[in-house]
Amino acid sequence: MDTGHPRYKWVALSNTTLGMLIATINSSIVLISLPAIFNGIRLDPLQPSNVSYLLWMLMGYMLVTAVLVVALGRLGDIWGRVRIYNAGFLVFTVVSVILSLDPLHGAGGALWLIGWRVAQAVGGAMLMANAAAIITDAFPARQRGMALGVNMVAAIAGSFIGLVLGGLLAEWNWRSIFWVNVPIGLIGTLWAYRSLRETGVRRPGRIDWWGNISFAVGLTALLAAITYGIQPYGGHTMGWTNPWVVAGLIGGSIVLALFCLIETRVAEPMFPLRLFRDVVFAGGNAATLLGSIARGGLQFMLIIWLQGIWLPLHGYEYADTPLWAGIYLVPLTIGFLAAGPVSGHLSDRYGARLFAAGGLVVMALSFAGLLLLPTDFGYPWFAALVFLNGLGGGLFAAPNTSLVMSSVPAADRGAASGMRATFQNAGMVLSIGVFFSLMVAGLAGSLPHTLDAGLTAQGVPPADAHAIAALPPVGTLFAAFLGYNPVQQLLGPHVLSQLPAANAQTLTGRQFFPHLISGPFHDGLVVVFSLAIAMSLVAAAASLPRGRRRAGTPGTPGTPGGTSNAGTPTEDPK
Repeated sequence: MDTGHPRYKWVALSNTTLGMLIATINSSIVLISLPAIFNGIRLDPLQPSNVSYLLWMLMGYMLVTAVLVVALGRLGDIWGRVRIYNAGFLVFTVVSVILSLDPLHGAGGALWLIGWRVAQAVGGAMLMANAAAIITDAFPARQRGMALGVNMVAAIAGSFIGLVLGGLLAEWNWRSIFWVNVPIGLIGTLWAYRSLRETGVRRPGRIDWWGNISFAVGLTALLAAITYGIQPYGGHTMGWTNPWVVAGLIGGSIVLALFCLIETRVAEPMFPLRLFRDVVFAGGNAATLLGSIARGGLQFMLIIWLQGIWLPLHGYEYADTPLWAGIYLVPLTIGFLAAGPVSGHLSDRYGARLFAAGGLVVMALSFAGLLLLPTDFGYPWFAALVFLNGLGGGLFAAPNTSLVMSSVPAADRGAASGMRATFQNAGMVLSIGVFFSLMVAGLAGSLPHTLDAGLTAQGVPPADAHAIAALPPVGTLFAAFLGYNPVQQLLGPHVLSQLPAANAQTLTGRQFFPHLISGPFHDGLVVVFSLAIAMSLVAAAASLPRGRRRAGTPGTPGTPGGTSNAGTPTEDPK
């Protein structure tokens, strides 16, 4: 289709929205399907030696997309955004087929999935890095906020939809969570190659190899160290004293500082730091990072809460908890989908700043409401609060993206889109380390005593109860996260055989473990959601500063369609 055709912009929006949806669904679909995946490849997720496989299945995809989106956005500026985007759809689809055909079991099966998920993430990063820039190029200023809103709603809603879809598909066959990408990917790939055309400014240039390498090494080391910091080390409940973790934190920070120095010295940097001189761009990206951390933490905590505690207490079998956790989280997705497109349209008319900040305040209020719920809550209150959280996220997403993308020159839109996606994806990875660490810290205070008292009350010999209570709480946390009851495995057949049958049945039943950890879990939840409230409010403040916008962008009194004077800064009236 000719790029001048009035329908072309809608074709571009439809295809890029499908691309963002499929890319972000895959950042969370594995999250809720891990029990089925581990059972499918015959790997015990509660073995300490297998925790690293679990972590890399969670973080590998998000880490790679966080590292590569800026570089791939920059390549889009140089070689063509549509060219890189189309290649991403193709890579993503081919790798999805390979993932579904995993022929191995045990550690080999886990490594197959981790390795090919990394390759899939390369395709996902190509899609994420260029989708917003393609839309910004295709739409006139008066409609850009709405178009970006639809696209960003799809992007963030994908992480919520992945939870529901993963729960449904894992119930049927664990391989189906990868099969589902294949028909969608084939349709999207053929459609993209047939329909999308270059409409943006292409700027020939050289690739900033030193910048790319230092950014990838520094960010990978830093995020991996934060994630591994939640594993026990040397008798400590967490691994922050592990020399490798310390080296990753310090070394990654040093390399990232070196990256910033490199970017100020090269003629064509991959990460144009000059863009951060604009307070709108800087504030919008800070809000993206903090909002992403808070949203990622919410997902992890809600999965633990539902799969490990609430659903078993209400009679659900552990094997069924991923499916029902996805179903009970539907209000979160509905809230997001309800608010996202509307906020994009309204922000075009009334300005994006107040909508972005207001959405984050609504999220903070929902976190506060969740703090007030008892662990064994009444579902209508829970549904209302997660709906409110989704509503706040939907109000924030489109205006925030519009603020970021409208604050940069047209030639930098690919890089800006990649930078925004980097902050969003890095926030999701950071949330694993930050919120799991906070939850483990909260559990460490009360869980050992609770475990000891609960086990001895059922007749477990004090020595065995003390030994189990002394285990690092991260194992208990992962058990709850995966919807497992670890008591039988922790006690072993020798101890269980010595107990009265009724006591042994109670210990290994559905309700003993959830009752046992519900109090300590709520202690940790107070710490986690308190930080999420603080992050949401700081992000709201970061969304408010006025800056200088480009003429012809949303909220700017430029020419019709925003096509003239594209590089002239004007005062942002909203």
